[in-house]
Amino acid sequence: MGGCDNPIVAQPALLRRLGTADAVVVGLGAMLGAGVFAVFGPAAQAADAGLLAALGIAAVVAYLNARSSAALAATYPESGGSYVYGRRRLGPIWGFLAGWGFIIGKTASCAAMALTFGAYVWPDQSWLPAAVAVTALTAVNFFGVTKTLALTRVLVVLTLVALTVAVVAALASGTTTASNVTDWSGVSALGVLQAAGLLFFAFAGYARIATLGEEVRDPQRTIPRAIPLALGVVVVVYAVVGTVVLAALGPDVLAGSAAPLADAAAETWAEVLVRIGAAVASVGVLLSLMAGIGRTTLAMARDGELPRVLAAVHPRFRVPHRAELLLGAVVLAVVLVFDLRGAIAFSSFAVLVYYGVANASAYTLPGHSRAPAALGLLGCAVLAFTLPVAAVVTGCALLAVGLLGRSVLARRRT
Repeated sequence: MGGCDNPIVAQPALLRRLGTADAVVVGLGAMLGAGVFAVFGPAAQAADAGLLAALGIAAVVAYLNARSSAALAATYPESGGSYVYGRRRLGPIWGFLAGWGFIIGKTASCAAMALTFGAYVWPDQSWLPAAVAVTALTAVNFFGVTKTLALTRVLVVLTLVALTVAVVAALASGTTTASNVTDWSGVSALGVLQAAGLLFFAFAGYARIATLGEEVRDPQRTIPRAIPLALGVVVVVYAVVGTVVLAALGPDVLAGSAAPLADAAAETWAEVLVRIGAAVASVGVLLSLMAGIGRTTLAMARDGELPRVLAAVHPRFRVPHRAELLLGAVVLAVVLVFDLRGAIAFSSFAVLVYYGVANASAYTLPGHSRAPAALGLLGCAVLAFTLPVAAVVTGCALLAVGLLGRSVLARRRT
């Protein structure tokens, strides 16, 4: 060809260094974070003693989503998750909807993690330590410090230790009562479904495994194995913790608690340990979430789906610094305006939209069983639209704003 042609410079590929055990650890680190320390209170407010039934429904929907995510990740072993799957299988608009849902949902998750940190560190003024944590971790991400696999292992161990301590202390306190779990007089079907949508917040991290498509060895086998393994472990842990906390506090006290595991271990030797474990888990998840959102924003900005100004990478620290700073400012604003329940509900709605796109994408895969994908899509829709009305209305409005902004950007480009 002519000498004026520009050669294509090959970009370095990510290393395929993670095996099945490593991928499971990543999934556990994403799910066994601060969500389990915070979500039982809002869920009990909705479901009363039907909390455990709601947990089962959330687990089933998460499993169906996991099947779809695993099939898609095996077909498209690259980074990006449902943003990539939606673009490839359904078209650019659906990919954008998934990516935008991920960004706004996980931004709310960041606020929820920060507020959880505050609730366990300083219950009476939880917004203050939450704001400090967001500011500090924005600075940490700006300088390119993110969670490593080794740190994830440590955080998983610390979280499991804190959960074990909380369960043992609650059982030893003598306050557990079977009637707190079995008395369903205040339970409604709508409340159970709403609680399932809220509890989905604590499961959502398993998609982190699917986004590792470019970093795992033999992804067509590793990812489909790792996702159900990690999800199965988490379901067992959540069921044990949820049963003990509900039995110890009762649905009414649990519904009003912002730090339920600490309250279950209150006035015992274990309370301080539980608070420390929850604080560490919150900070770890918050750091990981902020890094992930910044990089998803970078990818969408490079594709022209978001303003290209957000595609800038710092020449020294090699991070998407504008995206990170904007994220930090937005999360700080959410922390100062919303409460923990509102942040969890909104996050669940947006993330369920994200997984809805994943299920719809999986439905179109040749050779893939369509029934689980269809049931997963139905489950996402039901849980999303039974969440608190404020979360649904706000979520729909922000999704519409995102689509409108995308249209404006497209017109400018043309």
